[in-house]
Amino acid sequence: METFTSINEKIYGIVWGVPMLILLVGCGIYLTIQTRGVAFRRFGFILKNTVLRIFDKPDTSNEGTVSPFEALSTALAATVGTGNIVGVSGAILLGGPGAIFWMWVAALLGMTTKMCEATLAVAYREVDENGEVSGGPMYYISKGLGLPTLGKIFAFFGTFATLGIGNTVQSNSIASTLQDNFGINKWITGFVVAAIAFIVIIGGIKRIGSFTSKMVPLMAAFYIFGALIVLFMHRANLGTAILSIFKGAFSSKAASGGIAGYTIMMALRNGVARGVFTNEAGLGSSPIAHAAAVTDHPARQGLWGVFEVFLDTIVVATITALVILSTGIWHEHDNAASLVAYSFQEGFEAGRYIVTFGLVLFALSTILGWEYYGETCAKYLLGPTFGKMYRFAFIPLIVVGAVADLNAIWLIADNLNGLMAIPNLIGLIGLSGVVIKLTRDFFDDPERIRENEEWRSMAPVKEKSKVKYKPGDVRH
Repeated sequence: METFTSINEKIYGIVWGVPMLILLVGCGIYLTIQTRGVAFRRFGFILKNTVLRIFDKPDTSNEGTVSPFEALSTALAATVGTGNIVGVSGAILLGGPGAIFWMWVAALLGMTTKMCEATLAVAYREVDENGEVSGGPMYYISKGLGLPTLGKIFAFFGTFATLGIGNTVQSNSIASTLQDNFGINKWITGFVVAAIAFIVIIGGIKRIGSFTSKMVPLMAAFYIFGALIVLFMHRANLGTAILSIFKGAFSSKAASGGIAGYTIMMALRNGVARGVFTNEAGLGSSPIAHAAAVTDHPARQGLWGVFEVFLDTIVVATITALVILSTGIWHEHDNAASLVAYSFQEGFEAGRYIVTFGLVLFALSTILGWEYYGETCAKYLLGPTFGKMYRFAFIPLIVVGAVADLNAIWLIADNLNGLMAIPNLIGLIGLSGVVIKLTRDFFDDPERIRENEEWRSMAPVKEKSKVKYKPGDVRH
């Protein structure tokens, strides 16, 4: 076991080391330049056509299985998780307040990366004889780049990463949290979580999308509302907290960094790493959910990809960071998991229960979203029958994860999760030209621009793109 753990630690150092972070950030920079910063230039239009259209009913004449918001909710369910709580506190403890600035930078670049992932996922998705839609990196790598073996490699990593990062480690977090705070037996928690997951998962992406579209807004609102109460009670420290983020990002030593202080490199590395961990931009997981959306154009779902990263990191993760920094007790703790709970409790006594239930809901939603990812990857590798059988292998592992010691599993799961990024990034860079053409085709259509009069006045329509997208057809 020691040898096994040592090998995994070495792999972890490579998979999540500086080269991988450079690759992820570099890909974001490259795609942002290639798309001429469309995620920023069109940000007002993106918000108006995502958050303000949450309750719009999709046009059933278009291909897809769930509404764009249900696809987003499934992606957010898998993405908004313990990384938004434990990941943020870990970044601050390891890199100081300045790590949050670099987390923002990673997220801003990640908005374009996620936009490209969602766009390509819809462009290259497939519809089977039952009308079910499947898509994701394995499909656009295989069909777009003509590299089916690389697509299978991604699907292989995705299938097994799901059993760890999206299943056992999440149920273990739920069981441990409820036992520590309420004394609930881990076996009971495991069976209850497995039962809830089974009821939702057995209905496929339609039921998962329907459930998460109700659960995600509620859990996000619950957590954000509790955080805002803490921030209001410590509003006098809010300005200092924000200032410490910017000063720490460029200061060779943070004033509160102990004897050695926090270096710029520590802040940058931990901020970028935790930023990627919170929103998963570039890892290739959430495009699997976005591919199922009912939409008239791939680039339209790309708008929801931008909003996903914005909500996940710029909103939820930032609020968590401000709670930690404004309460000021982070100097006294070295445990990332408990720091957030103590920070919330510093605001008011019931604060720790908000974190407790937040962790439980976030982890449960992650289980639901990642099951669909694993099932889709298994379906791609071994066919539809095995894809459905995957559900029955996934559910029992929820119970196993709740009661088992998962120290080694955490490391393996992280490694597999990181390995998913390599083939996905190859696909994103190789197909960036397709994204550019699809995005121009979308924004150069006068009829689409007229959907938002304010946007139309901001950006007059020029010559219409010569590339016209048709469902099921991607033109190079």
